[in-house]
Amino acid sequence: MTGQLTVLSADVPFPPSVEDFYLPSILPWGGHESYWFTKVTALLWISVALVIIFFLVSNRKPQLVPTKKQWIAESLYGFVRNNIAVDMIGREGVRFAPYLTTLFSFILMMNLWGIIPAAQISPNSHIAFPAVLAVVSFVMFIYLGVKKHGAGYLKFALVPPAPWYILPILVPIEFFSTFIVRPFSLAVRLFANMFAGHMLLLVFTLGGFAMINANTWLAPVSLLSWAMTVALTFLDFAVIVLQAYVFTVLTASYIQGSLAEEH
Repeated sequence: MTGQLTVLSADVPFPPSVEDFYLPSILPWGGHESYWFTKVTALLWISVALVIIFFLVSNRKPQLVPTKKQWIAESLYGFVRNNIAVDMIGREGVRFAPYLTTLFSFILMMNLWGIIPAAQISPNSHIAFPAVLAVVSFVMFIYLGVKKHGAGYLKFALVPPAPWYILPILVPIEFFSTFIVRPFSLAVRLFANMFAGHMLLLVFTLGGFAMINANTWLAPVSLLSWAMTVALTFLDFAVIVLQAYVFTVLTASYIQGSLAEEH
């Protein structure tokens, strides 16, 4: 047994290098230089294409009595406009409805890859993609705040209405909350949920195969493991929709805070 462990450990490089964290490329050429085009990168661009094509096709020939595609697109837009943009921002939120609808649709499509066979991984389970989305939302609400309040936006955002002797404590807290916690929490919340869902499905799926190949009394238990995989897939679908909604709602709330007249 000790000899087998020695042989196995000899095949595993230690310590791991930075290159071990690169996802494998799906391109048949380029070698290590093609690591930038991975499975999640391909799913990202497919998601972009699907969202654009869906809305273009749905709105190509709008009808008074909508088709199924037109009804789905209009319902999706109406849900985001009425239940997120207007509810969170007010009447002024209508002008942000197209962006928020795009954001919700894109995140939802990216998340759905986690339960689609053959893909079975969401690009949002890689921290880089939620981080970029969070930065876009962060830059947007900062820009809107500066545009609305001018150079005084920093004072508006960082100095709460409180006695002067408390401000040395509150201002650093407001700065940390506004400029660090907001984008960080947006990115990590989405990433952590998608990564955890992916890992759970992977553990129960591979666990079933491991038990059935063990040729022991654990073989029948593999059916329970796969049943858990099916149940967790439905749970993961609920999380997928919820996380797209939460990311969009938080973005809308940050926009509302930037446009508010009072702190």
